[in-house]
Amino acid sequence: MKFKADRATLLKALAHVQSVVEKRNTIPILANVMITVRDGKLTLTATDMEIAVVEDVAASTTRNGACTAPAATLYEIVRKLPEGAEVELDHPGGDAQLALRSGRYATSLVALPTEDFPSMTAGTLPNRFALPAQALRGLIDRTRFAISTEETRYYLNGIYLHAADSDGVRVLRAVATDGHRLARVEEPLPEGAGSMPGVIVPRKTVNELRKLLDEVTGDVDIALSDTRIQFKVGTITLTSKLIDGTFPEYERVIPRDNDKVLRVGKKDFSDAVARVAAISSERSRPVKLSLARDLLVLSAASAEQGSATEELDADRVKYDSSPLEIGFQARYLNDITDQIAEQVEFRFADGAAPTVVQDAADSSALYVLMPMRV
Repeated sequence: MKFKADRATLLKALAHVQSVVEKRNTIPILANVMITVRDGKLTLTATDMEIAVVEDVAASTTRNGACTAPAATLYEIVRKLPEGAEVELDHPGGDAQLALRSGRYATSLVALPTEDFPSMTAGTLPNRFALPAQALRGLIDRTRFAISTEETRYYLNGIYLHAADSDGVRVLRAVATDGHRLARVEEPLPEGAGSMPGVIVPRKTVNELRKLLDEVTGDVDIALSDTRIQFKVGTITLTSKLIDGTFPEYERVIPRDNDKVLRVGKKDFSDAVARVAAISSERSRPVKLSLARDLLVLSAASAEQGSATEELDADRVKYDSSPLEIGFQARYLNDITDQIAEQVEFRFADGAAPTVVQDAADSSALYVLMPMRV
């Protein structure tokens, strides 16, 4: 195997694949990237046995072949080469080392056997559809903050992607919850997605996919089965196992009759939350919302630091229901308001019941937040 590639092109591809590689693993080959030259095409592959990323790279190829090399080390070497450099990689085969040359710099890397590199073939993926990259970014950005990190409830460690009915309209819906908050976001159902099974896309897959979506503007081709999902993003193919579990019946926890409505500017509210929460260094940082007609008072207290309050009056708040006091974790409030453009709408039942939060101008996303005692 032998080829030459532009340093910037190779670096970008190595950045994509090496981020999938687990830094600590008990199987040495999983720390490597597979480099393949076949019929004038250069392909890089990396996997952790749960996710595989394959990328085609523009290069000038001289000799067909394949080898594996330490992904993180190769990435660091190429990253530290000067801008505009040309990189040559040469592996004659067998047990030989992989030679890298660029200008007057030369190094060699131990290449583990390609036959030890695991193949993560996708198998049959009968459900296929395309989704604009911007729409997929929106589904991820507005839900992933609510993915649970609690490993015991593994079925919550991802985004539940499924076809659903919303007021008589078929939609593609993404849902995530950690038991304290829930995010539900919808996009028009793409052609071909109507018969897809409900699948739980793992958190690591979601994060790796989100990085790739920053670099594309067109459609992303999605294919899936009950056990695997595949995303084609430009010249990159990301294949992942799905979480084998049953996502809870989330619709049952979404309140339908919350009749106390607060509307407040997103920036005014999030800035006020940040200011009053600053009094406490606790991770949970509870903030109390005290509501009266067209008045919102935010407050927080800490036994060690003191207390803080801030009022938002009728110029910035609309509320015409009975007085109410309710507490929330500050970080959770900010995670949700970060997804909202200009005006936040809260719907309360009472001080102890789940609260519904939405963008006042966009009904495609809905959030549920559990209160906490303050």
